[in-house]
Amino acid sequence: MELIHTCYRIGEIDRSVAFYEALGFEERRRMPIREEAINVFMGLPGDGDRLELTYNHGVDSYELGTGYNHIALTVDDLDSTLANLGEKGIDPEKPPYRVREGGSRICFVRDPDGYRIELIEKS
Repeated sequence: MELIHTCYRIGEIDRSVAFYEALGFEERRRMPIREEAINVFMGLPGDGDRLELTYNHGVDSYELGTGYNHIALTVDDLDSTLANLGEKGIDPEKPPYRVREGGSRICFVRDPDGYRIELIEKS
């Protein structure tokens, strides 16, 4: 068994693709689903298409619900990552912090549709 990707619905393709590209993802392909939707597959360099973004024609927003929390990405240098994202108008929810003493520094950003992305600095 293998976890192959995470999928969620988005309100606007180009806006979401730009956000994930700012995080280092690459757009790999777009796959139309009849006349209903378009799936955009994205992945990090050297990895598979781990993120599937689904745009349903005619739907521009979704309720996130209370069950979804976040996806997590590791970064080499959290401060430089946040500076780079800040130049693109992407700000963290709050400054980086540690969950426990000696633990990795983390922070969260939100994509254009409100989904949370955890950034974890590699030790």
